[in-house]
Amino acid sequence: MNATVLQEEILLYGPGFLAATVVVLGVTVGSILVSWLFGLLGALGKQSRAAPLRLIASFYVWFIRGTPTLVQIFIVYFGLPQVGIKLSPIVAGIMALGFSSGAYVAETIRAGLMAVPRGQIESSLALGMSRKQMLTRIVLPQVFRIILPSLTNEAITAVKNTSLLSTITVVELTLYAQLMIAVTFRPFDFYIAAALIYLALTSILAQLSAFFERRYSRFS
Repeated sequence: MNATVLQEEILLYGPGFLAATVVVLGVTVGSILVSWLFGLLGALGKQSRAAPLRLIASFYVWFIRGTPTLVQIFIVYFGLPQVGIKLSPIVAGIMALGFSSGAYVAETIRAGLMAVPRGQIESSLALGMSRKQMLTRIVLPQVFRIILPSLTNEAITAVKNTSLLSTITVVELTLYAQLMIAVTFRPFDFYIAAALIYLALTSILAQLSAFFERRYSRFS
């Protein structure tokens, strides 16, 4: 393929890949935020003194870790309408991926909470801090530094899992590549292009994680 043909290919298919990449980024950011919310709630629930909260959090983590992400996506998109909850493909994808990733984030946060010395927690409470102040000022900043590498791995997984949303008609990179393949009959070219974009996105995430790890290590 000479330079002229390559330029024409980029001009022809580039805008479509760009739009699909924007969808991937939007879904990834949304699902990460949802996963952090469910992950924090799940971790605190499993650490709670209230038995019902521990039971709910444990069931959530057990169910998510024991079932395929694709099945969870189908439950949210195809199953929830049967009980009166109908979501658009994008919203369903964000909620399903966030809910799924949240179980793994919960275990990561719980491991981080257990890594904080118990003496710091007791000292904070002895100084008159409320449990909320103790969590937000003492515990969670340390936990974040401990779990940052694991959170990055989960974020990278979230980027790659957006490809599963092609099954519910979200036009992200994988579905766009499939649509173009159906027209051009060139699977190698378009799957390679999609793979390279996924690789670029995950590499950027890994570099950002390394930057923040170095930054936080200076304050540890």
